[in-house]
Amino acid sequence: MQEKDFVSYEYKTRTVKTKDQTRAADLYESFGWEVTAVSPAAIDGVTLSLKRDRKIRHKQELNKCERQAEELFETIGNQESAKTRGASVFAYLFGIVAALIFGGGMCLVMLIEGSIPALAGGIALGVVGLALCGVNVLLYKKIADKKTKQLLPAIDENEEKLANLLEKGNDLLHADVI
Repeated sequence: MQEKDFVSYEYKTRTVKTKDQTRAADLYESFGWEVTAVSPAAIDGVTLSLKRDRKIRHKQELNKCERQAEELFETIGNQESAKTRGASVFAYLFGIVAALIFGGGMCLVMLIEGSIPALAGGIALGVVGLALCGVNVLLYKKIADKKTKQLLPAIDENEEKLANLLEKGNDLLHADVI
């Protein structure tokens, strides 16, 4: 009778954003995991189902590097979203104020009938409100660009650290001796 080679696996699932799916798959494959399935998760996310040989060599060191890589991956994601977070908050608040000014102009025109100064003031307020809405886009871009320039060195540094960890994990997978 022919003897079968039995392999015992360990399993894991990770949910990531859809845009990070490929990068996450590369991350886990560098530490011996194999993507077995990808399924949609909550809003803008996918769940990766992973498996790995339970008796993989250098498992402790791989697990340690994997945890560090996951932390860096999350840090990079937070830094990427931080590039526009402050600009978005400012744009929402500024847009609300601009819309209120525009609405105030409409109220002046519609509520005070027969008054030429109210009509002129309402039109002027409406034009100011519209102009502020247009300026809002430019301010958003300027604030986001400034924050992006500020964060890019840190993001690049973390990307380099992550790449080194992935190389280390891949080297451990193919090494005979530590």
